[in-house]
Parts: sequence; C-alpha cells; structure tokens
Amino acid sequence: MSIADLYLGISFTVWFTLLLVFIIVPAIFGVSFGIRRLYMKSLIKLFEWATLRMERGAKEKNQHLYKPNSNGIIAKEPVSLEQEIHEMRRGGAEPEFDMSDIFYFCRRGVESIVDDEVTKRFTAEELESWNLLTRSNYNFHHISTRLTALWGVGVLIRYGFLLPLRVTLAFTGVGLLVVLTSIVGLFPNGRMKNYLSDKVHLMCYRICVRSLTAIITYHDSENKPKNGGICVANHTSPIDVIILASDGCYAMVGQVHGGLMGVIQRAMVKACPHIWFERSEVKDRHLVAKRLSDHVADTSKLPILIFPEGTCINNTSVMMFKKGSFEIGCTVYPVAIKYDPRFGDAFWNSSTFGMVNYLLHMMSSWAIVCSVWYLPPMSRMEGEDAVQFANRVKAAIARKGGLADLLWDGGLKRGKVKEVFKEEQQKLYSKVLVGSSEDRSRS
Repeated sequence: MSIADLYLGISFTVWFTLLLVFIIVPAIFGVSFGIRRLYMKSLIKLFEWATLRMERGAKEKNQHLYKPNSNGIIAKEPVSLEQEIHEMRRGGAEPEFDMSDIFYFCRRGVESIVDDEVTKRFTAEELESWNLLTRSNYNFHHISTRLTALWGVGVLIRYGFLLPLRVTLAFTGVGLLVVLTSIVGLFPNGRMKNYLSDKVHLMCYRICVRSLTAIITYHDSENKPKNGGICVANHTSPIDVIILASDGCYAMVGQVHGGLMGVIQRAMVKACPHIWFERSEVKDRHLVAKRLSDHVADTSKLPILIFPEGTCINNTSVMMFKKGSFEIGCTVYPVAIKYDPRFGDAFWNSSTFGMVNYLLHMMSSWAIVCSVWYLPPMSRMEGEDAVQFANRVKAAIARKGGLADLLWDGGLKRGKVKEVFKEEQQKLYSKVLVGSSEDRSRS
C-alpha cells in the first residue's frame, strides 16, 4: 500500500467519523449541538457587512442598487368594479353603457400587464441586498476587491466543502430510508411495526434535512396534525415534505413514479400505508376521494400530507387551493411554511430547472432557513361548501405566514385563464348596466 492510499484511507475514515458523530447520530436521537444556528448567525453578520460595503461602493461610483420591497406588491385598497366605474362617471351612475367605462377596462388591462399577480409568483423572490450567491442588481460588475475576494472564498466553501458533505448526507439518508423501510416491511402489521416505521422515517428525514443545512423553527407544536385528519400546507418546494416530516410522521399522497423515486416509493409503502396513484387513477376524482376517505376513517393511520395548490409558488403568496382535499369531511390541520430567502432560494420553478439542477442549486446555497407554524385544526362549518372551506383555510395560512392571499389558480403557470374568471367579470359589469333589483324597483 502506497503512502497516498494510506492518506486517502485515513481521510475517508476521519470524514465518515465526523459525519457519524456530529450529524447522523444526533439525527437518530433528534438532538442538535447548535452548530447550524451558530453558522446562521455568523452568515447574518457577514451579509450585513457585505451589504454595507456594497452600498458604500455604489455611492462612491454613483451606482444605484435596485432595492424592491419584500414581495414586489404595491398595496392598494380593494375597490369593487361597480364603485370604480361610478367614480369614473361624472355627475351620476345611471344603469346604462357609458363611453368612460372603456377607460376602466383599459386601465385594468395595462395594470395587469405591468404588475401581473400570477407570473411573478413563479420567479425567484427579489432580495433587498446581496447574499453573496446572486446579484440583486444585474447591471453591477465590480464594486469592491474585498467583496469579490469574499465571494470567491464563498464559492470554494460552498462547492469544495458544503456540497460534498451534503451530497454524502443525502445519499446516506435516502439509502437508509430504502433499506430500513424494506426491513420494517417484513414485520407483521401491529404496534411494533408502526413504532419502527415512525422511528425510521423520522431518522432518515432528519438526515436529509441536515443534508441541506436546514435550520427550522417550529411554532405552536400543540397543534401538530393527529391521526384521522389531513394536513394541508402552502407549497414552495419539494423539500416541504422533509421539512414537515422531520418533525412528525405523515402518510404521503402522490403519483407512482419510475426510476429512483419509484424504488423509494415502493420501499416506503412497505413500512407505512402511503397513498400512491397510477396515472390513470389520478384523473378519477371519485377514486381519489374514496381512497383518501378510507384512510382518514382509520384513526390508526397517520395524517395525510397534501399541498392543495398543486404547484410550487415562490414563497411570497398562497394561491388557490383545489377543493378535493376539503370535500372529504374530516378535520383539517393547516400549516404555514415561510422560507428566509437570504440564505438560499428554496423555490422550485419546474418550468426552468429539472430536479437534478434544482437539488444542486439547493445544496450549493448557504443554508435553508425556514419557519413552520402549526395552526389550530379547522372543520367545515354548517352551510359551507368545499370551496368556501378551502378559501378559509388558505386565508388562515396566508395570515400566519405573512403571505399574500391570491384567488388565482396555480395552474395558470402552464395554462390559460379559465372561462369562469372571465364570466365573473362580465357578470359584475352586467349588474352595472342593468342595475340592481332595488334600482329597478325604484324606477
């Protein structure tokens, strides 16, 4: 054996020993040494210093940094179509067509183009300052030699140390999940199997969370989802699953996949009753509802985790919840998830990045920092339909997470506006032309 081989063997031994002692073993027992939070505080101070240097350099060179607000939204008091048209008509508001009405629709059309509420929800969230990952001002070239050197050191740290560490942890977590769930699947159904399944899932998800250097703060844990219910949350990223599953066990719902994902799904379902659908079954709403209803009816089974938006939104808002999850008639446990974009952008734009590129982007960022709020359980009220219930839950999640509550369907990411939205505006304007029943009775 050569000296090089000896040193290589020692390096691998030291590497995996450090992983085992400081990451894997703490993940098994659900403890933390506080290293990640110390790392986060150090990064915050570094970003503050870098931002200060950047602002000084920009002033010296008469450059203007672009600093949008936190979500790019200009607050405006909501006003109904009828009120706005009445304000535009000078001297009265007769229930008939007026040429000035055209200006209202022209203005709304231009506003929709300039400040599109939907399209900007599928692009990366803007930052007020540089986080040494991407530039907030695309016209910026060079401000400070120190900042440039600091960025270069950051690249070496992220790609030379953090990325290999995280990839190793990710493979460890996924590998253990496949192997251990397959072993647990050999046990007969009962309390022992359920206990082992919960421990295996929690351990493996916690290792996967550490592979992203995720720093998660959970609030109001007394409201955590319980068996016999459905947990619904806003959706920013595929990692939302491991963010929640590292603090509690859930039954997953999803479409059957092939390849590596298919191997993971088949191993998981052996240990726990997850709900996987074939492509043909997903289109059958009644079949999906039946399987979900059967699951929640059994209080020995884990709560179902569902993301009703159906697509990832960029951490600034919550879009329309599909009503299917709210038609079942069981207790719903809302959860709000909010990521801190200063350390890394968790949003997955599936139209632009594939899963491999996305994971590389995540694992080469500084960290994933987020807060999770467990909201009190909610049930469907008397006289409330599934759509109204879904909107009430969505509004509660938006308020708690500090997100914009939007009525638009996330499906607009790839499709056109539904006719029902156009018809709604047409009906509102027709009321202005025809007049209300009170106006007609007076005349």
